[in-house]
Amino acid sequence: MLSILPYKNGSLLIGTSKDGLFLYDGEKYIPFNTPANTFLQTYQLNNGVKVLGKYYAYGTILNGLIIIDEDGNIVQRINKSSGLQNNTVLSIYADDDQNLWTGLDNGIDRIELNSPLYFYFDKTGLFGTVYSSIIYKNIIYLGTNQGLFYSPWVGGKDNTFSSFDFKLIPKSQGQVWDLRMIDGQLLCGHNDGTFSVTGNTIEKVTGISGGWVIKKLNDNYLIQGTYNGLVLFKKDPAGQWKFDSKIKGFDEPSRYVEQDSKGDIWVSHAYRGLYKLVLSPDFKTVTNVKYYDERNGLPSTYGINLFTLENKLIYSSNEGFLTYDEISNNFSKYTTLNKELGSFSQSNKIIKADHKKYWFINHGKMALINFSQPGKIEIDSNRFSVLDGRMVQYYENISKISDHIYLISVDDGFVIYNELDSLKRKKIALPSVLIRKIEDITDTYSIISEVGNSDSEIEIPFSRNNIRISYALPYYRQSSIKFQYFLKGYSKQWSDWSSASQKDFTNLSAGTYTFLVRAKINDETISKDTEFEFTILPPFYASNWAFVLYLVGIVFLLIASKRFYERKLMKDQQAISDKLQVEKEEFLKKEAEATERQIIKLQTEKLQVELAGKNRELANSAMSLVYKNELLQKLSQEMLKLKDSSGKPLAEEQLRKIQKVIDEGMNDERDWNLFESSFNEAHESFFKKLKANHPDLVPNDLKLCAYLHMNMSSKEMASLLNISLRGVEIRRYRLRKKLDVPHDKNLVEFLMEL
Repeated sequence: MLSILPYKNGSLLIGTSKDGLFLYDGEKYIPFNTPANTFLQTYQLNNGVKVLGKYYAYGTILNGLIIIDEDGNIVQRINKSSGLQNNTVLSIYADDDQNLWTGLDNGIDRIELNSPLYFYFDKTGLFGTVYSSIIYKNIIYLGTNQGLFYSPWVGGKDNTFSSFDFKLIPKSQGQVWDLRMIDGQLLCGHNDGTFSVTGNTIEKVTGISGGWVIKKLNDNYLIQGTYNGLVLFKKDPAGQWKFDSKIKGFDEPSRYVEQDSKGDIWVSHAYRGLYKLVLSPDFKTVTNVKYYDERNGLPSTYGINLFTLENKLIYSSNEGFLTYDEISNNFSKYTTLNKELGSFSQSNKIIKADHKKYWFINHGKMALINFSQPGKIEIDSNRFSVLDGRMVQYYENISKISDHIYLISVDDGFVIYNELDSLKRKKIALPSVLIRKIEDITDTYSIISEVGNSDSEIEIPFSRNNIRISYALPYYRQSSIKFQYFLKGYSKQWSDWSSASQKDFTNLSAGTYTFLVRAKINDETISKDTEFEFTILPPFYASNWAFVLYLVGIVFLLIASKRFYERKLMKDQQAISDKLQVEKEEFLKKEAEATERQIIKLQTEKLQVELAGKNRELANSAMSLVYKNELLQKLSQEMLKLKDSSGKPLAEEQLRKIQKVIDEGMNDERDWNLFESSFNEAHESFFKKLKANHPDLVPNDLKLCAYLHMNMSSKEMASLLNISLRGVEIRRYRLRKKLDVPHDKNLVEFLMEL
């Protein structure tokens, strides 16, 4: 006896290991003979629990668990094919939110009994990757890359489904692209052609390979996109669709096919953009082809698909939906729709769900979008987040089974979605967020606390003021969970919503902080705030003991400062006195220096006056000599003109005597000595420098230098030297060479600079 659960009218439902279920009314045990009893006897009942008030869940050792109603009917079988990690259920528990928890051989699983999604996975790899699925005449068909599989379909009330036993339909091996029920006939688009499906048999309608998509042209014709163009089907008198012909004039791969309001056919090529085709009245020939690419406003020729949305043809691209303007023959972005759809504006596929409802699939992510309210779009994507990435990309398939039930193909099975269950689900009050761990991340990672929600006071040293707070929401349903936090004393406002479940705070100042965090489910329900308070201790230099030391130090500094000030005041007074004395001495010294400079100036001026006088005397002396020599020269010249009493020139002997006297007067060394003496008094260092620098100069050279220094003219120098002007020039030239005067230098300037 492994399970005892309450049953109707005060009786008990007892589960045994190998003998199945029994009813006990207080007096006797009665076998509960139902299909469930046989299943539990075969697969060995191990435990049980009552769920949802009127159902019973029993775990087995060999085949997962089953859920039965009060009459013993099997409502649902859940095993490894349905998603359990393992078929051995060792323990089972139903929580307050009616989540069913199972302890398995190798893990723990949670089963959402109220979930609108029912999963079936091919764990054995029997049928490969699912590309399409449909339910037709109580048979579920799966079109895969290995062929067409079928299994009986028994859908119970309240979204209850039995187990499946899939088998391959004979002669269907190969890639199945499309399953479509049109006017009561199930058609299968296959790599090897198109088939009509009845029960577990198929009949070839056409051998044209690659039936990607098939659409109604009107009540009597279908059009199909294939690997190599378009195919036409026609309804026969018996109401069955039969192959009519391949449409001539167009042989491009036709992944998507739609008909616009004018009856023209639009075809989407996988990587070459769009085609618009005009068909002949009998639909058998393409009479006109228009090709569209970037020149017509398409963002790219790759990945352009087309769909009908609310009787309007729209075109999908990686940059959002597009519309076509026939007047300009160009495409433009459907801005209004793209803005409302958000991230789903880049959807690569649209599938009609119901009146005003459509499935939008954005590269693996799906949403059910409702257009029933004018000007408002409702997007439901969070409940389908568990299916993200599970569908076969670019070949996503969703079939409507009934008014509210949909069959969704995933890569390794299928999912059944019951919209009524989704609407019935009650709004559940969210639990509070749990603060699970506080870590020190200053340099090495260490745990400060693992009980952030407790009332214990947490104090953190200032030297470890870099922390990480981790938090979690104990909510176990498949949902989009986002968190928002606010740190009082640090933040100014709540953070943005984020899926991150931890937050780092660095370089926190000393003080008390309150960390608040809350969660939001599916962008709708928000939990209550969870608070966590902690204190960053002040550093030692800001502690109470430090302030006492600071006070003692301040008092000591005040006393020391007072004494220091007094000593400094005395020192400053002495320094001021010494400074005044020094300034007085410096003043007297400056006065004496000024007086001395005045005396020197006066002496210099006196010397300059004396020098000027001597220069004048020297000039006068020189000019006297010049005048004397000029007079003697004139006398010499006039003497030659003298004649005796007889009118004859004077005797040559007499003239020589007189000329000798004149020459002696012109060459009298006393005149030069007197001039030299006067010149030395005025320029005492001139001859010294000249002789020192040029010792090879002779007296005549010195005379010429003196005359040049006095800036005498050549005529004056010729008179003093008793030579001709030519002789003066020759002597100047020779002197220039002896003095080694540069060519660009004036000889007079050179001598005056000595």
